[in-house]
Amino acid sequence: MRLNINTIISTIKHLREYIFPVKKLTDKFKSINSIKQLESFIQERAAHVTQTTLYGYIKTRMGLKYTMMFEDKVFLESMDIAKWNIYVVALADCTFYTFSYLINKKNLKENNSKDIFFRILDEQRSNGLNLKICSEAKTEFETRFKEVNWDTYHSDDPFKMSGLALYKFSPIVEDLKVLDKEIVLNSIKYKWNHVKSEFENLTTNSDFSK
Repeated sequence: MRLNINTIISTIKHLREYIFPVKKLTDKFKSINSIKQLESFIQERAAHVTQTTLYGYIKTRMGLKYTMMFEDKVFLESMDIAKWNIYVVALADCTFYTFSYLINKKNLKENNSKDIFFRILDEQRSNGLNLKICSEAKTEFETRFKEVNWDTYHSDDPFKMSGLALYKFSPIVEDLKVLDKEIVLNSIKYKWNHVKSEFENLTTNSDFSK
């Protein structure tokens, strides 16, 4: 299969979605002092981690065939489904982590994490998030919300679920995927560790007690 110019442009477009935002996101936040800033951080970091880990894993596993697959409609559809299924879990993990940290470390009094999570999901509907995944994500969030320990969640493997989602939904055949499990889980854990460090730095002087 030969790559034509449209395929190359399409590939660059897909790559840009997760490569270019790195600098953009790094430059955007100087500190987090409001719920609005917090919401933006949660949404953008969840999207960034989802895209970099999913696309990175697929690219590594497929090698030179990676760019060719962007001509395959079935592959693109499977990637889109995987992206959204992983994203909603990453979004939930990031929401629980940030609110748990702020409640425990920064005296956050009002826990409106559910409102933020639901609002972000509703906004993503216009970007292609289908109703079924959106509804199921809200239901799962409700369940986790009732069970989470807000004082300890942030320090107790807070991104475990999104790691498992990446492993589960990545469109790789099971016989190969099982060989990659440790690598896949470590790759997303590495990304989240950067998010955690960044969040702690951005909230060093924040006071959410008011």
